[in-house]
Amino acid sequence: MKTSSSPAIPLWLKLGYTAFMAVLIPVYWHHYGPTNFLYFCDVALLLTLVGIWRESPLLISLPAVGILLPQALWCVDYVVQLCGFQMSGMTAYMFDEKRPLFLRGLSLFHGWLPFLLVFLVARLGYDRRALKGWTTSAAGLCVVAYAFLPPAGAVLTDPNLPRNVNYVFGLNDAQPQAWMHPDLYLVAWVALLSIVVYVPTHLVLKKLCPTPEQAAAKRA
Repeated sequence: MKTSSSPAIPLWLKLGYTAFMAVLIPVYWHHYGPTNFLYFCDVALLLTLVGIWRESPLLISLPAVGILLPQALWCVDYVVQLCGFQMSGMTAYMFDEKRPLFLRGLSLFHGWLPFLLVFLVARLGYDRRALKGWTTSAAGLCVVAYAFLPPAGAVLTDPNLPRNVNYVFGLNDAQPQAWMHPDLYLVAWVALLSIVVYVPTHLVLKKLCPTPEQAAAKRA
């Protein structure tokens, strides 16, 4: 059987992404603290970093199934705010002049990471185990954020520190949701993420992307 000695992911991409992360991690840690890396999007960044070096379909598929849809919403919300209108408000921090411009610039990864993940999944193949793996991981992250991190509306000594991580206390960081008991909301939120975000994304990736075996055979 013919095999290819060339890597699936170009070295320049690996080095460029690693350089970006080498800047982002200490800057985010300084401004936001370590708990910021419990956000889904930041977990996705870290998984992608390991995944591109290991060229692991599973490690790339995990963030793909988890954040492609939310990050697409982020992109739309950012463009709407950039045009002077309001949508969900999820990107309002990008226009907060109290935050350093460089810090906000780093956060533009929300805009290009989905496209990078699509490219990587197309190159490495989509691992069908990603749905179960990401759903389980996301549920664990939500439980940790709910049990140990500041809730929505918490008054913190440093206003940049994360609160309401992964929206486990409601969609508004300024105050907790009041629709239902907090415990019930947490369960409903995790279930909603799975049904509305992860499962549809999984089905689309499963239909459109090759399996890891197919992708490897194509490169050979």
